[in-house]
Amino acid sequence: MSQDRGKVWLAVCGVVTDQAGRWLVVKKKYGGAKGKWTLPAGFVEPGETLDEAVEREVLEETGIICTVDGLLGVRTGVLQSSISDNMVIFACKPKNTTILVQEKELEEACWMATQSLLEDKHTSVMITELIKGGYGPFQKEVNAINPGSQFGYTAYKLFL
Repeated sequence: MSQDRGKVWLAVCGVVTDQAGRWLVVKKKYGGAKGKWTLPAGFVEPGETLDEAVEREVLEETGIICTVDGLLGVRTGVLQSSISDNMVIFACKPKNTTILVQEKELEEACWMATQSLLEDKHTSVMITELIKGGYGPFQKEVNAINPGSQFGYTAYKLFL
């Protein structure tokens, strides 16, 4: 949490929905989202793609193993006139549904119906807007492509 990320931040979050259409939501213990229902999220680490980062973050925070279904959008802003704060939002599907809360970072985590989230005064603006926007369309992954060995990519994906 106290790691120096410089002036450009890159994070990911996952809209993880179960078969009943409920969303996996968390309440952080710190930061601007403290006490608000938000999405499992975190910073991208060196050596990982964005989709790998969201799968890792969801697992670390909630114990839910998920797979990326597609790209929903991007949240971008500037903090205190100097920090570029960027988050890529993915649609994800869970492989399990039993939550294991990471108590170091989270107050709680649960599955919630979208209507309950819309009615709860503790729901973050981003979740509210995602639900109101119809949760889609999203861009599917295009994999197994190579832009050329001259670039030196060890991983390369497009979401189109």
